[in-house]
Amino acid sequence: MSHIWRWIHFLVYCCLMLSSVGVQGSGYPKYKDPKQPLNVRIKDLLSRMTLAEKIGQMSQIERSVATPDVMKNYFIGSVLSGGGSVPAPEATVQQWVNMVTEIQMAALATRLGIPMIYGIDAVHGHNNVYKATIFPHNVGLGATRDPELARKIGAAVALEVRATGIPYIFAPCIAVCRDPRWGRCYESFSEDPKVVQMMTKIIPGFQGEAPPSSKGKPFVAGTKNVAACARDYVGDGGTYMGFNENNTIIDFSGLLRIHMPPYYNAIIESVSTIMVSYSSWNGVKMHANHFLVTDFLKNKLKFKGFIISDWQGLDRITSPPGSDYHLSVKLGVLAGIDMIMIPYNYTDLIGNLTSLVHDNTIPMSRINNAVSRILRVKFTMGLFENPFPDPSLAGELGKQEHRDLAREAVRKSLVLLKNGKYGEKPVLPLPMKCGKILVAGSHADNLGYQCGGWTITWQGLGGNNLTAGTTILEGIKATIDGSAQVVYSEEPSSDFVQKGGFSYAIVVVGEPPYAETQGDNLNLTIPAPGPSVIETVCSKVKCIVVLISGRPLVIEPYINKIDAFVAAWLPGTEGKGVADVLFGDYPFTGKLSRTWFKSVNQLPMNVGDPHYDPLFPFGFGLETQPSY
Repeated sequence: MSHIWRWIHFLVYCCLMLSSVGVQGSGYPKYKDPKQPLNVRIKDLLSRMTLAEKIGQMSQIERSVATPDVMKNYFIGSVLSGGGSVPAPEATVQQWVNMVTEIQMAALATRLGIPMIYGIDAVHGHNNVYKATIFPHNVGLGATRDPELARKIGAAVALEVRATGIPYIFAPCIAVCRDPRWGRCYESFSEDPKVVQMMTKIIPGFQGEAPPSSKGKPFVAGTKNVAACARDYVGDGGTYMGFNENNTIIDFSGLLRIHMPPYYNAIIESVSTIMVSYSSWNGVKMHANHFLVTDFLKNKLKFKGFIISDWQGLDRITSPPGSDYHLSVKLGVLAGIDMIMIPYNYTDLIGNLTSLVHDNTIPMSRINNAVSRILRVKFTMGLFENPFPDPSLAGELGKQEHRDLAREAVRKSLVLLKNGKYGEKPVLPLPMKCGKILVAGSHADNLGYQCGGWTITWQGLGGNNLTAGTTILEGIKATIDGSAQVVYSEEPSSDFVQKGGFSYAIVVVGEPPYAETQGDNLNLTIPAPGPSVIETVCSKVKCIVVLISGRPLVIEPYINKIDAFVAAWLPGTEGKGVADVLFGDYPFTGKLSRTWFKSVNQLPMNVGDPHYDPLFPFGFGLETQPSY
């Protein structure tokens, strides 16, 4: 069947290309010739474009409004899926491919036949898509300290995204989260910029390894890779009290020392695009910050790709959002933003931007710079030569090799923070033949909870029906010796625990899923009934507490009652990775990528601070030996 699709795409593309030979200029346009130098192609195409076509290239709209007529009439350059925006519930690979193909055919039917670039959030795997492999969130990957693992994960994610016909992702987040009260802290690899810099190796995983001649310039190796997006520029992890989209109060030297370094690495790794943050720096909205976007990022750091706004990022320049959209468009585009994630009211953006050019408020040179950057990325990634999905990649989604890699990532991300009470022998690893084990807690048998936010939907979901995967409970049952007995009770009574005759208990509790502002949290306590389950179980039987969370939580009141404590972060779909380490098939090796505080009153508190007094310091993590 795949060869039929290839022929259909080939014939359609040939027809579209032949129909556009007669555009301005004589003969076959240079921009359609892949043998021409990149700058020649960009200059040739730009010279043929009208203002409407240029502004169309700067416009990114949501798939739900990307009808064929809209794509053709407004020359739309990019389409995206917002969080949870899918062609159908539990959509198949073929449904995704069909949708992308239909939108692309409309884009190619325009006068110049410029392909659109489809983008999607792939925060920890192809997370919008049913049955995709969901990897640990970045906070867990930071705990692995393994850039090669990050690169492999990037390559696997790229294949799964390409399987659905999509060539562009809004990842990785390279924020340096300095306050765990921030609802996006799990998207950050670490509080330490050096760890975040190390993990930017995920970018050549996504895009392919750039040859020396292409280092520092946008690069995508081919149709099995995707264009990446370093985000969210800059300082989003340093906002006051961790409030999302708020103000980062820091001098320029501090910004350069803490929040900017990962962008140096991202550019060296040839990242194709950079997304601007909703946040402000010392009261100036990043979406309107000409100094940091143009003077520093484009001119000083020589970034050659395109800069994209966040979702309705221009609207949020004003307070309340959208109160003066004309001003927002002016400030955002003059600041240096090249592509605007509109995502719905495209006529407002196009109308306002057109009038701002016509009255010379925004010079044509600024428009040409934006469009040149967008075209550079499209040409570099081969989108003109290969605009359609490759049906031969359909089997990459949720592939077993990718699930095995995710399971490895889970193992390496787990951080053992306590192993045995004072003066007693270590508890972990547990013996395979361990009699009767109690597994308790709200997160032990809940796939949605262990995946966290940005899974199938924007905020994430609870339950075991959202996608394919293995819960921690299922992983335990599959790992232990057949002679051992596993008893599961989400919230057992004291009497049940006392009379159960259990050798050990594994208590799995943590945070429910959340994303962005909805995850902002000033108290960071373990949500109920987690604390009561810990108290009930750990007072009666030797217990291992596994915490599922996007950040450190207040654990000090319970730590002396717990025999062993494991930070498992948000491990994703491969719950067997937790059991692999609990039972000693593999050792604990993870190290904290974040400081574990005693009390929220200490926050923000990061490694190197003068008042540093953590419960567990940055970089801490006990190790075990495998039991074999």
